[in-house]
Amino acid sequence: MARSSSGFVAGLTAAAIAAVGFLAVQAAANVPDTLGKAEASASPTVSQSPTESADSAKKKESATPPDDSGTGERVVYSLEGDRVWLVGADGETKRTFEVTPSTVDPEVDTYSVTSRSSTVTGSDGVPIEHVVRFTDVDGVVIGFSAAVNGSTPKPDPEKQTGGIRESREDGNAMWAFATVGTKVVVVP
Repeated sequence: MARSSSGFVAGLTAAAIAAVGFLAVQAAANVPDTLGKAEASASPTVSQSPTESADSAKKKESATPPDDSGTGERVVYSLEGDRVWLVGADGETKRTFEVTPSTVDPEVDTYSVTSRSSTVTGSDGVPIEHVVRFTDVDGVVIGFSAAVNGSTPKPDPEKQTGGIRESREDGNAMWAFATVGTKVVVVP
């Protein structure tokens, strides 16, 4: 019995290898001539494929700030989406990224950057950098910051904190973009 079952397995393996080889030849025959050739492009292209994934559609959608976020150069912060958009004077999104909200949310409104600090200790005791402050709520200062260690943990719900955490890379972008006086629009 062992001899016939090993022959059967060998036959199945050979058939599987042949099928994979056939499919590889078929796939190679249908590759466009331009695939693999480097072409310079002035702007990225967007797929119009009906098979586009939900994730890539969400990423495209998230590149555009909410309609109710105003016009011109601004930082847009979505409370429900936990997302920030850095929007240039031309209305184009320069960068968008997810953030970890603080335990105290600002009101939906339009603010301006009031102060900045390159490095301080956050209200949660964590060393932070690139702090961009824009309001306070009942004595809790609200602003964007990045933890020096790169972490973005959920804040302790028992503490009132106003630090909206971003990655260090996103914090660098915020720091370069949002100088004192820059408009900050908080949307639902």
